[in-house]
Amino acid sequence: MDPYLYQYGLGGVVFAVGLVYAGRQGYVGLSGRPLRNLLAMFGGLAFFAALQGWLQYAPMETAAPVAYTGDGLEEGVLGTGLDYGVMIAYFVAILAIGTWFGRKQKSTKDFFFAGQRFSWWLIAFSLVATTIGSYSFVKYSKIAYNYGLASSQTYLNDWFWLPLFIFGWLPILYFSRLTSIPEYFERRFGRSTRNVVTGLLLVYLIGYVGVNLFTMGKALHILLGWDVFWGAVCVACISAVYVTFGGQTSVIMTDLFQGVMLLATGALIIYLGAEMLGGMEPLWEHMPRGHRKSFTNFNVDPAYHSVGIFWQDAMANSATFYFLNQGMLMRFMAARSVEEGRKAVISVLVILMPIAAIVVASGGWVGKALEHAGILPPGMDGGEVFFITSELLARPGVFGLIMAALTAALMSTVDTLITAVAAIVVNDVYVPKRPKATDGELLKVARLTSIGVTLLGISLVPIFNQFDSIYAAHGAFTAAVTPPLVVALLLSVFWRRFTERAAIATLVGGAGAIFASILFPELVAPFAHGVPPKEIGDGLFDGAQQYKYMRALYGLSVSAICGIGVALFTKPPSQERQRGLVWGTQADALRYYKGSDGTESASAMVPAGLKRGGEVMALGSGRLPGVVISSGLAASIEAGEGDIVYVTDARWWLGGLRASHAKVHRVVDDAEPWAQVPDALYADVLPGRVRPVKVQRLY
Repeated sequence: MDPYLYQYGLGGVVFAVGLVYAGRQGYVGLSGRPLRNLLAMFGGLAFFAALQGWLQYAPMETAAPVAYTGDGLEEGVLGTGLDYGVMIAYFVAILAIGTWFGRKQKSTKDFFFAGQRFSWWLIAFSLVATTIGSYSFVKYSKIAYNYGLASSQTYLNDWFWLPLFIFGWLPILYFSRLTSIPEYFERRFGRSTRNVVTGLLLVYLIGYVGVNLFTMGKALHILLGWDVFWGAVCVACISAVYVTFGGQTSVIMTDLFQGVMLLATGALIIYLGAEMLGGMEPLWEHMPRGHRKSFTNFNVDPAYHSVGIFWQDAMANSATFYFLNQGMLMRFMAARSVEEGRKAVISVLVILMPIAAIVVASGGWVGKALEHAGILPPGMDGGEVFFITSELLARPGVFGLIMAALTAALMSTVDTLITAVAAIVVNDVYVPKRPKATDGELLKVARLTSIGVTLLGISLVPIFNQFDSIYAAHGAFTAAVTPPLVVALLLSVFWRRFTERAAIATLVGGAGAIFASILFPELVAPFAHGVPPKEIGDGLFDGAQQYKYMRALYGLSVSAICGIGVALFTKPPSQERQRGLVWGTQADALRYYKGSDGTESASAMVPAGLKRGGEVMALGSGRLPGVVISSGLAASIEAGEGDIVYVTDARWWLGGLRASHAKVHRVVDDAEPWAQVPDALYADVLPGRVRPVKVQRLY
């Protein structure tokens, strides 16, 4: 089977289904804005198809291999004292940035969603830093060294989900003012479903924390000779400090800094490798032709094969990441509008994710080229090739910066996961038991949870340490946990006939079937597409390492059979219960968000004066502050009473750091453009001296 045709054949079906849903809602069409959206969707798909097709099939010249004549690599701790000084300085800088921007957290909305005020570009960079975990550098460099550009398959297959996500799930998520994924399931079905989803999501997120901490422990073991467990403990403590104090604002601002660091690091390794080999062309030609293919073997190698990566990454993991990962969704909820969220997603997928694919695999690609050119010895340990290549290329101090970027990748993923778990614990465990809890009490619970989840993640490090590689540990974990959640959410959002009993059957039945397949891995064999079994131990849970990627297809299939089968034999839910929660009811969700009918089209940003001393009131479902605006401003932004506006410091490069939403309470007759706001809102937008502000009508 041709892996390129396989991926674009099945992935194209998911993409087409998303376009059908988007078309029926008027988001895509043959004229005006819908046509622009349609062209953007197909343009992105064509870009990835052309890029991967060229890599897979185009004829390419390959340089002759050169025999290695060196004396081998020195054993022992890598780097110099200067390098470790740079790493320590980086830790201190991250702590300072995180705690500074995380000051003045007054509510759980601030802690979890950063006030919903940020611009698309800041969200986009933050998403990249979150997507690139510490495990990414090490595991993808190993895959890149062994299999070449096929390591990028994971980063270039998210586009299939884009129409379903940005035109289906994102507006429902945002306008329904959901605080967590389990809350959605309660509003869609009931409390029992929420409880089951809460348990599964906590397992997924806490396990993800453990994978990242395990990776950093491995990195410090290679660099400093530290024990894996205590290395994980050291770095976990740093991440926990600024997240506990600053919440989502600290996460976004530190991740902005770390995202830039990550992208710069990948570019630096590529540049230094090319410089050593005499340019980009020799670097490219010293990668064997098989290492320049976008897809590796279809099903021959049980350690890494294209069909398994498609099901485990493109179908199960990508869907989980964008539709269910609380940490990722909290980023979108922190955007100032749905449209800003869409811009962030598209910019990530088209621009930043391809760059990220290069960043995380650069050590492996360059290491393989240097091996082919006779500079590095053959048969290096793939798990250490990132460190070996980086130290060979980098001067003292620069190697420390590269290692600091590796640490940045850890913290930028772990901090997101910690806040995600805290959000679920507060909103789905604590609030239902203490519905009258004050914001101060909830903030305290959120901070204590942040500390607790860090400790739980550390406790999982010894478990993941039993796997042969970080990639195997990560792949086995996600394939075993995510399929029931993915199927349950997609059917809940895009199939109105899906029922509460069907949702529980999907979650419980799918999870039970996956657990059974770990005990009896032969259950996965009929779904394995001919992938050969590998030798495993006889331990109770050693079956998790058998068919570790194809378990995703098995889990998706069994979960879907359970859910669809039960739904067809149970009474459909009422339409009233589904309003604003399923496809086709985005207008109802927007009505809930705004308090009246509205549209998703926003006005332009308009300069305005800002006056303080407005009436203090909380309006609508979002409890937004009420503002008074002049008729001159109302005409400029086409706003009236009841509309939601966005008030921001005029400096675009702040990305919404000094901004707030509000609701128009009254329009007064005055041709000058101004808005009068309560003292608290004024202090959020203009905490220091008076500066120009801009106002935008959102809905």
